[in-house]
Amino acid sequence: MAAITEPIDLPQDIPPQRPDNPLAAGTGFKLGVFSANADGGLAITTVPERWGASWADNVAAAKMADEAGLDFFLPIARWKGFGGRTKTREHSFETFTWAAALAALTQRMAVFATVHVPLVHPLYAAKALATVDHVSGGRAGLNIVCGWNPAEFAMFGTAPDERGYERAAEWIEIIERAYASDEPFDYEGAYYRLKGVVSRPASLQKPRPLTMNAAFGGPGRDFAARHCDMLFTTFTDIADGARHVADISARAGAVGREVGVYTVCHVVCRPSADEARAAYDRYALHEADHEAVAAHMAGKRDFSKSHDEEAYTRYAQRFAGGAGTYPLVGTPQMIADDIAAIAAEGYRGAALSFLNYTDELPYFCDTVLPLLAEANLR
Repeated sequence: MAAITEPIDLPQDIPPQRPDNPLAAGTGFKLGVFSANADGGLAITTVPERWGASWADNVAAAKMADEAGLDFFLPIARWKGFGGRTKTREHSFETFTWAAALAALTQRMAVFATVHVPLVHPLYAAKALATVDHVSGGRAGLNIVCGWNPAEFAMFGTAPDERGYERAAEWIEIIERAYASDEPFDYEGAYYRLKGVVSRPASLQKPRPLTMNAAFGGPGRDFAARHCDMLFTTFTDIADGARHVADISARAGAVGREVGVYTVCHVVCRPSADEARAAYDRYALHEADHEAVAAHMAGKRDFSKSHDEEAYTRYAQRFAGGAGTYPLVGTPQMIADDIAAIAAEGYRGAALSFLNYTDELPYFCDTVLPLLAEANLR
């Protein structure tokens, strides 16, 4: 077995093949929808129009995004909510089954599953991921997370592992080998000891569907540099974004790879800047679920390490508005200008959340996407 610190050595007759996955195309700034599978999306608020995340809601939002030409649909993996008045994110759909169902109802965009490595066996993940890839015709994606929330892991009788990315390296290696091997193989690692491994069908995409990881710390970024196609990260200010791109690019370059760097934003798009700011302040400040926001921020700060320290002290509204992601708040032109600035920092795309996806996606797509096309970003 190759050491887990080394890049995966796959057979040379399996070059990357992802002809139907829109994220594999190298042109344009990619845009996708994030966290529609969970109640509230990323917003932690008590307003009545907060996202309910019913199955009908998810189908409607996915079809809107697909028909508008957005590039991907990305879920969060949540097993337990953050309490408060709304019990925010306690209601969420499991992501492999969610992705397979939405893949059957869409035509173009990539559809991701998000998986906690310690909680899902790699052979189950291999089979489920290949299923999504076949249902979608080669549009599946895999978001690999190691988890940070002790309360969630306690539900499974375990705890987050500080060396989780070492486990994740074995986990994804097993999946790739299972797809590539014509004969059963044994695997002897530090975390997995497997006999006679097979997994058929293999994925349509070769050597596996596109993978991503969301990481801010060094171990996660090193894992993504070796094993992922994309890394999602956050920044406090757009002007600081290039620093993160440079860091991730250097880590990938050191192992002879290239990783696309993406970010995550929450969107409030209105005809006027005053309308947008008033709407944002209403749901993410005046009517935020403050108890749940405090619990979410405390957990992220203590266990996730997913943001700059400054974000926790300066930007509580961003955690109510979109889990600490960057706010795109303003008119269509203001938002298009911000996206252009993010692209100029070296980012290849962004995952977007909204207070209510089906209410707000149409206006965003109708007004912002043409401006991005005029700027040669789409």
